[in-house]
Amino acid sequence: MQPFEGIVVGAGATGVATAIGLAQAGVKVALVGPADLRRNGRTVALWAGSVQMLRNIGIWQDISTHAEPIITMRLVDDTGSIFTQPPVDFCAGELGHDEFGFNIENFWLVQALLAKAETQANITRFTALVQKVELLPDQGMVRLETGQSLCAPLLVGAEGRQSPTRAAALIEVRKWDYPQVALTAIFSHQRPHKDISTEFHTRSGPCTLVPLPAEPDAPHRSSLVWLMRPPEASRRSQLSDADFAQAVEAQVQHLLGWMQVQGSRAQFPMSGMVAKRMSGHRVALVGEAAHVFPPIGAQGLNLGMRDVAGLIDLVTQAHDTCGDLGSEAVLHAYERARRADIELRTRGVDVLNTALLTDLLPADFMRGAGLLALANIAPLRRAIMRQGMNPGNPPPLMRASKRQAIGNRAAGNHE
Repeated sequence: MQPFEGIVVGAGATGVATAIGLAQAGVKVALVGPADLRRNGRTVALWAGSVQMLRNIGIWQDISTHAEPIITMRLVDDTGSIFTQPPVDFCAGELGHDEFGFNIENFWLVQALLAKAETQANITRFTALVQKVELLPDQGMVRLETGQSLCAPLLVGAEGRQSPTRAAALIEVRKWDYPQVALTAIFSHQRPHKDISTEFHTRSGPCTLVPLPAEPDAPHRSSLVWLMRPPEASRRSQLSDADFAQAVEAQVQHLLGWMQVQGSRAQFPMSGMVAKRMSGHRVALVGEAAHVFPPIGAQGLNLGMRDVAGLIDLVTQAHDTCGDLGSEAVLHAYERARRADIELRTRGVDVLNTALLTDLLPADFMRGAGLLALANIAPLRRAIMRQGMNPGNPPPLMRASKRQAIGNRAAGNHE
């Protein structure tokens, strides 16, 4: 059995980022699980705190050319309500920032994280699937399909909504479904996006265009996330690329002129999930092992990255004092640090998405009044923007003052 100080199960963005952050703090880590490097049209919007964390662990310079800034976020009420309001713009300049964050294909992010992980002497990579997770009094054990067994005082579950690590810790979840399917794609288009992310609120859910950087054969590009009722999703998913592009052009009111699909399209049903606890015996959960909700406001991955940064901070403190990395004290502190943020985001996204799906007059009135208030009350608008970008007191790894500190702490950092 191979001993480690920490085992991270899951090789998606949050899992690999966790392994890198812990390794750069001097923790000997096993990173377990296969990686998904398909270029499937999925993109992620990274807000300021997540971008700063990627800078601090030495990733951002490797992917910045594949990312496009989001300078303005525009909400368009396209519900047809009698209380419809004019579009509302949220501008990063109002907060004194150059941009809210950046949009990037998930492929480029995960590829760069994995490449960075390969340079860390404190990370040992295992690409096999997990066969069994067992939690013992003083350590956790992971058995791989190859027959190898790994053990460590701390296990990090980062393997998504079906997390076997969460199941082994007997952590229950609350799940719910939405009557929606999301269609995703990347488009080249006629007019420049001007670094504006535009979200059309429709009766079936949001339809969002987010800017992407130019490519040699496509000077103007954006990603699409379009939520709709399952029958409509089934019909539109069968359209040819050309017909699908025309449907999107009509839905976004020909905002960007003609549009052309680039690469593959994808679809996935909308659902939500939140773990009743962020930690269990010898286990901490991050990312979609702990919480899943619709792609509204780009909160999902950014919430997961705050999980990562918060956990790394607490585990690093324990490591520096030669403490038990998976002790109840560390895991309870992580639970306390993350619970409020997760509950707030989960409820907020659920309320917004549910409100769009109803045509009751009271709900329409409240939604219209909210948009009117955001458009005309600057302090309220700025408060909402601050909370969306980087709520509360960010963990040290998400602060600019930590830019070099974490990366230079351990001899295992090759950068």
